[in-house]
Amino acid sequence: MATKEKHLKLVERDPYLQPYEGALQGRYDYAVNKEKELTGGQPLSEWATGYLYFGLHHDRAHKQWVFREWAPNATAIYIKGDMNNWAKDEAYRLQPVGNGVWEAKLPEKAIKHEQLYKLLVEWNGGYGERIPSYVRRVVQDEQTKIFSAQVWDEKPYEWKHRNSAKAKKVGKDGLFIYECHVGMSSAEEKVNSYEEFRRDVLPRIAELGYNCVQIMAIQEHPYYGSFGYHVSNFFAASSRFGTPNELKALIDDAHGRGMKVIMDLVHSHAVKNELEGLGNFDGTGYQYFHDGPRREHPAWDSLCFNYGKNEVLHFLLSNCKFWLDEYDFDGFRFDGVTSMIYRSHGLGEDFNGYPSYFNGNEDGDALMYLTLANKVIHEVKPDAITIAEEMSGMPGLACPIKDGGVGFDYRLAMGIPDFWIKYIKEVKDEDWKAGHILFEMTNRREDEKTISYAESHDQALVGDKTIIFRLVDADMYWHFEHGHSTYMADRGIALHKMIRLVTASTINGGYLTFMGNEFGHPEWIDFPREGNGWSCKYARRQWDLVDNPNYFFADLNRFDEEMIHLLKKHLLTVNPTAEEKKYNVGKHLPWVMKWWDNEGDQVVAYSRGDLLFIFNWNGQKSFSDYGLLVPSGKYQVVLNTDDKKFAGFGLADDSVEHFTQYDPLYDKDGKGWLKMYLPARSAVVLKRS
Repeated sequence: MATKEKHLKLVERDPYLQPYEGALQGRYDYAVNKEKELTGGQPLSEWATGYLYFGLHHDRAHKQWVFREWAPNATAIYIKGDMNNWAKDEAYRLQPVGNGVWEAKLPEKAIKHEQLYKLLVEWNGGYGERIPSYVRRVVQDEQTKIFSAQVWDEKPYEWKHRNSAKAKKVGKDGLFIYECHVGMSSAEEKVNSYEEFRRDVLPRIAELGYNCVQIMAIQEHPYYGSFGYHVSNFFAASSRFGTPNELKALIDDAHGRGMKVIMDLVHSHAVKNELEGLGNFDGTGYQYFHDGPRREHPAWDSLCFNYGKNEVLHFLLSNCKFWLDEYDFDGFRFDGVTSMIYRSHGLGEDFNGYPSYFNGNEDGDALMYLTLANKVIHEVKPDAITIAEEMSGMPGLACPIKDGGVGFDYRLAMGIPDFWIKYIKEVKDEDWKAGHILFEMTNRREDEKTISYAESHDQALVGDKTIIFRLVDADMYWHFEHGHSTYMADRGIALHKMIRLVTASTINGGYLTFMGNEFGHPEWIDFPREGNGWSCKYARRQWDLVDNPNYFFADLNRFDEEMIHLLKKHLLTVNPTAEEKKYNVGKHLPWVMKWWDNEGDQVVAYSRGDLLFIFNWNGQKSFSDYGLLVPSGKYQVVLNTDDKKFAGFGLADDSVEHFTQYDPLYDKDGKGWLKMYLPARSAVVLKRS
């Protein structure tokens, strides 16, 4: 008897993928077979330990230093630095040990903590100074601006909260991410440190209620203004912010506060620099990167990894494990995934249907790498978080590997900030469609969790505008103080809160904000550069504004705090129950129950669990005794964007309990009429009991 053909669960859940099942199966098989080839059957996490073998290591048991480097095209390699007066010294020469690997074993007295050094790599026809590929610390000379490797042999950090049970649970019931940049987190015009961030900023994040900190620009990068996205040294925590132990103390403190800590991981490309990076490490341009026309990224002025080379896989997969193992990070936001998974880097593509994802443009090696990266990360830390920054909508990225997916836990809902920019710029207030807004917040794949956000660091950079700037513009500077507001300020403040509430309350996985955007930070981000006289004026956060109760920034911050705490408490990742679906026939969005949608009034209502959200996007009309057909019961207001403490007008009495009114037409469905006063341009959240 013939056996029934088995299908990938990814395809079973989405029949539109059936024509591409062969491609998906091939993608899955490639990753499985590559893992077997690499590991010979041992766990991937035990194989991805290159950082324990390569680089400089103090072998105290044998009273020696051991250094190893992979450079297959090299003919000779020397260590030169403070330890030998930067000379080409035979005593510090590496020896070949096979397969392109070079090694030196030196007595303990030969190398000391904090000494600077580099490699002198020679090859047929040339030579060059290089920073080791697995180096863990790189520093820049303040006068010469030259980067060098630094011997780092400090006392091991003593972890206090490495296995924090509270932090491990984060993400089970909703992820609330605070995206931040350590260097620009000071109110002063300077580069802030890990220690100052731990002391001054981390408590703010915890108080707001966010349960995950996403840190940018950790991997060492020669140009500060790249925001950390042009990485040169993949295993080195940026020294411009402090020491490795200070970064570990920051992460440890966050864990003690019940927060996970993830980092931006840049494996999509690398800086072109040869003196600081991997660009021409052993005299070849193709050691880590593609050769020929695929070597350089056409839009980013950077180099593209060759994910088909086993040595490159070892380097990058070891890098994934390193940050989890050495620094106790809880996962990664993978940068530039769209660029990785398409040979075109996604440039000039419209991605308007399923054929767009399976037309021969996809990069099978990159998809294989990302699959193995997700596997090794979750082997090392089962509760780790991985997020794909991906804008094309490639199906299956955030589905389990065993189902035919790539294995990410979440993908960024990158269309949501684009939607808000377009709406604010191009649509008149009277034309905002309440139901359409809700649809855009939930128009995502049901089988993949996403991270929703109204704006991230991308919208705060010079050349773009934050939401508050688009809404308020110049009135931000002169009319953001109590008693001095204008219509533009009042409108902007109201919409700022509503936009955040509708975005955060419709998540099917998580919500993200960028440092300062939660309170409407008034300035864009412009890193120190030649064009601004190397000033840090716009590469900082003005915490004094949010700390001043006379400014509306404090009110917006208070709203964000109460919103996050409320949403966390009520487990917004809960899916609609069978009972809710019965009541709500024909209006069921993927994970939100829509009860009311009147585009003429610009009013919409929906629920998540026992919370009912009502939005009046109408800027001209307030409604008295507005009737909404919702599940019968008693309702109590738990959050109101128009509350005076949130810089609203306080037009409603939120202490009043609301009861649905009986209607025989709908009673059999368990629904009744809720009569509410809905002020113009406001939203209210009620708890049903």
